[in-house]
Amino acid sequence: MLPFLRYASDECEHHKRDAIEALAIVFNLSDSERKELLPSGKQAIFDNRVGWARTYLKKAGLIDSKKRGYFFITKRGLDVLSEKPDTINVNYLSKFNEFNDFINTNNSSKVPLSTVTNEELDPEELIENNYLKLHEELISEMLDTIKDYSPSFFEKLVVDVLTKIGYGGSRKDAGQAIGKSGDGGIDGIIKEDRLGLDVIYIQAKRWENTVGRPEIQKFAGALIGKRAKKGVFITTANFSKEAEDYAKQTGNIVLIDGSNLAKLMIEYNVGVSTVKTYDVKKIDLDYFDET
Repeated sequence: MLPFLRYASDECEHHKRDAIEALAIVFNLSDSERKELLPSGKQAIFDNRVGWARTYLKKAGLIDSKKRGYFFITKRGLDVLSEKPDTINVNYLSKFNEFNDFINTNNSSKVPLSTVTNEELDPEELIENNYLKLHEELISEMLDTIKDYSPSFFEKLVVDVLTKIGYGGSRKDAGQAIGKSGDGGIDGIIKEDRLGLDVIYIQAKRWENTVGRPEIQKFAGALIGKRAKKGVFITTANFSKEAEDYAKQTGNIVLIDGSNLAKLMIEYNVGVSTVKTYDVKKIDLDYFDET
């Protein structure tokens, strides 16, 4: 926030995009750092933080604006700079009643209290990071739960996931061979599309230990024996580097480890239910455009 206020110290009117570019130079950011995105993947982290710095400074009365997207420093902002503060953070801004009113209003609207004390993350990042933490905990819990069930249940689970993704048509059609064939390293067959123009062969292993290259080689050999074009090897464990490299060399085997399987289950709502949802909204500036 201090570099932002210093940027505005020339008392000219500036556009927020110009501020982002200028501050990127101040912080000597690389192109890759500039492009680093929030967990949602919808906005650059740096752009987002500059935006929140602008919001906080405006709420504290250090900058103001007369038209959309622009800002300028106020007398209070100039007075703050004349004090030569080492930093401007949330604690510093708490000396201004207008900023406290803003924070208190947000708190009463159930914005996390941590947004007041966390100096590294803005409110949007805090929400997303906490969401990711819950997501990772769910992945771990999902894998532990899967491992408690039988291999036959795991094979059916695999069919449900692949069906939800869009393969195989109905669940009945998709699982026609799951748990039955055990034929040459093939656990099941699923249609690639609803018309059944091609099929995908499945290997489903509810394992604890790392899956190595020999297992993938056996599966590849089974695919050759079936004259199969495509195969998916799914496990609750993980794959060794050698196994991953070999699968890439074949060009027709996809590996799905336990973590990615759990992520697919969450994404396609297999074995999970929604507990609560939060809508994060922003003002629609197009609505207020009179031109």
